[in-house]
Amino acid sequence: MRRLVLLCCSLLLGSGVLLGQESAATEERLKALEDRIAALETEIKTLRTNQATPPPASEVTPAAASQKPALPEATSAALQPAAQAATVATSTTPTALPVYGGASAAAKILNPDISVIGDFLGAVGRDPNRSMTTLEMHESEVGFQAIIDPYARGDFFFSFGQEGVELEEGYLTFTSLPGGFVAKAGKLRSAFGVVNTLHNHALPWADRPLVTESLVNGEEGINDAGLSVSRILPAPKDIFLEATAQVFRGDSGSVFHATRRGDVLTVGHLRGYRDLTESTNLDLGFSWARGHNDVGTGFRTQLFGADTTLRWKPLRRAIYHNFLLRNEFVWSRREQLGSLERAFGFYSAADYRLTRRWTVGGRYDRSGRAEMASLTDSGFSPVITYWPSEFSQIRGQYRFTRYADGRSGNDLLFQFLFVLGAHGAHPF
Repeated sequence: MRRLVLLCCSLLLGSGVLLGQESAATEERLKALEDRIAALETEIKTLRTNQATPPPASEVTPAAASQKPALPEATSAALQPAAQAATVATSTTPTALPVYGGASAAAKILNPDISVIGDFLGAVGRDPNRSMTTLEMHESEVGFQAIIDPYARGDFFFSFGQEGVELEEGYLTFTSLPGGFVAKAGKLRSAFGVVNTLHNHALPWADRPLVTESLVNGEEGINDAGLSVSRILPAPKDIFLEATAQVFRGDSGSVFHATRRGDVLTVGHLRGYRDLTESTNLDLGFSWARGHNDVGTGFRTQLFGADTTLRWKPLRRAIYHNFLLRNEFVWSRREQLGSLERAFGFYSAADYRLTRRWTVGGRYDRSGRAEMASLTDSGFSPVITYWPSEFSQIRGQYRFTRYADGRSGNDLLFQFLFVLGAHGAHPF
């Protein structure tokens, strides 16, 4: 019995020793694994740091240079050209510029900004002197705009309509000329007045005023190949004054027509701007144009214009409430066979933004006809516009016109405008 008890005790002691040895080995293995994981984490951090910051160029400190052994004069003279070449190579090595936007931005960095603007127009009613279809994609404007270099930029606008494709505007602008001048060359809208400078989608109405249609070549306006030079003039304090001089080929519908190479069209414009208060400003302009008309090279047409624009835009609430009042006056002097026709026309328009999405306005028109100044047409148009966003507009306009021959037109126009892509801001 005694031997049996001793045997059991020895077995228990042996198993305890074995269990203790196994637990110690397990702890050692766990500790080794933890050390290995810590080493791997340190190695990963080192690799990331090396990738983020490129190694600095090797430099020799003055202390280290003083510890180098001196070389013989012949050896030093032989190594000097090589050292100079290495220095030049190091100084002329180009530095890589940062690329923002990833690979897609780098792929299109040399491409111009591209935009597409759709102008869908519909009409209900009748107008004996204006022919419009019930529904039409009135215009699709495709724009290409880009900075060419630090001294110039390019703007091209193509108009896709029911009659085909045409270059509406395409010009180069030189922005860094001496003396503060800015020049343009290409096909561009002239600086005569306000409406003539605006594309269809920038108008607050679905059509153009009667004075534009009767005296300034309608929708096309004075739009021709030419040169333009403008400069900001010295003026009293708080007044912005700009003068523009332009020369065109001389073809703008029936208003101006060049028969010979020398039948050019000249345009001048003087603009003055001043802030009246923090929220209100006044814009005044005077325009003049002179060229040959479609009767022949010996017959000329002169246009004189004046425009006023009053804006109210509170700085903190401009996207919710603002007001614009604009008037434009045009005098026409046209030489014809056996007569000299002097016509006058104007429009007066106002627009008020009720909320962020809704704008209401109206326009009154009155104009004589260029070829027969004794005939005068008049009309008015209330307009309402809804803005789903800054990239689209839905507009409704009622247009009443009373013509000189006694007939009248009643139209209900509706318009959808939408913008795709990056489109540059229009002149203020």
